[in-house]
Amino acid sequence: MQNKAPPVDRCDTDPDAVSAERAHRLIGDGVSPLTEVETVAVRAALGRVVAADVISPAPVPNHTNSAMDGYALGARDLPARGVKKLRVVGVSAAGKPYRGEVGEGQCARIMTGAVMPAGTDSVVIQERVQRDGDCITVHQGEKSGGNVRQAGEDLEAGAVAIAAGRRLSPSHLGLAASLGFAELPVLRRPRVAFFSTGDELRPVGGPLQEGELYDSNRYTLYGMLSELGVEMLDLGIVPDRSGAVSAAFAQAAECADVVVTSAGASVGDADWVRQTIGRVGRAAFTRVAVKPGRPMAFGQFNGPGNRLFFALPGNPVSVMVTFRVFVAPALRQLAGETAAEPLRLRVKTASALKKRPGRAEYQRGVLFTDADRAMAVRSTGEQGSGILRSMGEANCFIVLPTHSRGVAAGEMVEVQPF
Repeated sequence: MQNKAPPVDRCDTDPDAVSAERAHRLIGDGVSPLTEVETVAVRAALGRVVAADVISPAPVPNHTNSAMDGYALGARDLPARGVKKLRVVGVSAAGKPYRGEVGEGQCARIMTGAVMPAGTDSVVIQERVQRDGDCITVHQGEKSGGNVRQAGEDLEAGAVAIAAGRRLSPSHLGLAASLGFAELPVLRRPRVAFFSTGDELRPVGGPLQEGELYDSNRYTLYGMLSELGVEMLDLGIVPDRSGAVSAAFAQAAECADVVVTSAGASVGDADWVRQTIGRVGRAAFTRVAVKPGRPMAFGQFNGPGNRLFFALPGNPVSVMVTFRVFVAPALRQLAGETAAEPLRLRVKTASALKKRPGRAEYQRGVLFTDADRAMAVRSTGEQGSGILRSMGEANCFIVLPTHSRGVAAGEMVEVQPF
């Protein structure tokens, strides 16, 4: 009886592919952030990248005020033991401060946000006193300086309220408005042209013949580009012909900072994108050791300026993976955003994950809270690069490094939330 052959240590190594880490470095080195500045109304600034530090012209809050409804008094009148009676001499309301001075043995009724009257430095909330006519009874145990917001405790005058390079959120708009700004300086949006290639692709809405496919990738790209707030130029479906692909690249490069394509980046006879970029530009790499998404190219167009291209694979999941992992951080960097890198977390996996060494893998996962109220992740199941449904179910990538041979359920893994 013959001995069984030892198991083959299969791997997925491609000597012509750059690692994911090197691809990120090459892309980062090739991106020069935009510098053109526009001034827009605060309401129009949502999602834009602020071009310069926004400086607070005044302290925030601009006056020492009460954090609660209650009674303002001096700490000298807080009883160390027992209780103490104080006389109410006035009312300080938001926008209508009490103009008098509160002396010893006195207090003022005060509302949230109202200016602290002269002679007071503490607020006792209304639920902790008893009022009888013009007097209140204060009990021991109240904190000196309690329930008071000091002028400038959030921002001092001259401090940076919003740092340059931040993508403006709703809270930033509110902060800018609270400081009196009607307009903000923002960087120009990146201009991105995109198109799909393939004779088999057809627009949605019409019938399909045998072997034809609907062009889903352009809709995926449109959605992901919209999330980034860039200006877009959709060049549609480009046939698998050298002249058509060259013309599309020429048109895109004339008006866009970045050109993103899907399909045609591999090494087949009809993969005209890869052949064309060798003539119109300089590719920093044409293959990446990731799964899915190996046939991906990045580089710069020939000629003046710093116009970039990303040639993505044709499989629907590969397009989403390579865009989220490589293109999105580059576009955020191009937009001038200082925090361009995606968030990564370490969590426990509830699923066993299969993998061969040789390529980094971005498996689709679902982050959830387990029975112990801890964050965990599970796989969406089958990980084929054509299963677009898996991306619809996922809310993160499970990132398995190049040399990983798989992960057992219960182990810690790195995830990248969408």
